[in-house]
Parts: sequence; structure tokens; C-alpha cells
Amino acid sequence: MSKIREIAAHETKLAASALLELRPRWATVDALADFVDTSLRPLGYRIVGAFADDVDSAVAVLGFREGWSTAWGHHLYIDDLATVAHQRGRGYGEALMDWVDAQARVLDCEAIHLDSGVGTERAAAHRLYMRHHFQIAAHHFAATLE
Repeated sequence: MSKIREIAAHETKLAASALLELRPRWATVDALADFVDTSLRPLGYRIVGAFADDVDSAVAVLGFREGWSTAWGHHLYIDDLATVAHQRGRGYGEALMDWVDAQARVLDCEAIHLDSGVGTERAAAHRLYMRHHFQIAAHHFAATLE
């Protein structure tokens, strides 16, 4: 099927096309890679990618970070999970979820957390999360600062 591996800082552009599917606000591969490498990675953000045999860039990526909080204890937080549109439905998301589950166990985390949008376009993602035993545990509130 594919090779699953962590994407190092000097390789972030390999993840950017898939990430842009989920985070189009960054507009370009260069802008997204620069943001990830200069702002997120220094805070512990990591990326794992699924690579198809015939494609150089990752066809699916999962961005995560290890964290500690009073609410969740020691946990992994999934910031991003995205697959390029023409590769969806081929098991890449499943493989990445299995990888992050194993990584959380290696790090001796108590849980894995993520937030997900609620539009109908997110239904497939929600099914994936439910298959991996995630539960809807909270509402997420946000205030945009003007």
C-alpha cells in the first residue's frame, strides 16, 4: 500500500500539498512549509506522512504534538489529518491513525485528542475517528479577535 514515515523539518514541503487540502489559508506550499518549520516545529509539532509507491510527496499527512494539561494529562494532540483529494478512500488515513496510536503508546500517553469541523464535508473524517474509538467529548469554543 504505502510507506508511513515521519517527515523531518528539511522535508516539510513533502507534506505541504496534503496539508493545503485541509489548511488552504496558507495558499502555497512555500508559505505553509515556512510556517510549520519556523512556528510549529519549535513548539513540538511533528508530521508523519503516507507515501504511495509512485508519488514523491506524501499523499496523506498527520500533524501532531505531545502535550500535558490539567484536563487530559499526558496526551498526543492531532492538529491536522489530510489526504490529497484524488487519493482518499484508499486507507491512508487509517494507516496514519494506527501509526499515531502506536506512537502515543510508545510515549506512554494517556490519550489522543483532536478537534474536527462539523460540516457535512467532514462526515468521512468523523467515521474514521469513530472507527478508531474516538468519542465526541466536548464542544470547542472560539472567539475571533478583531
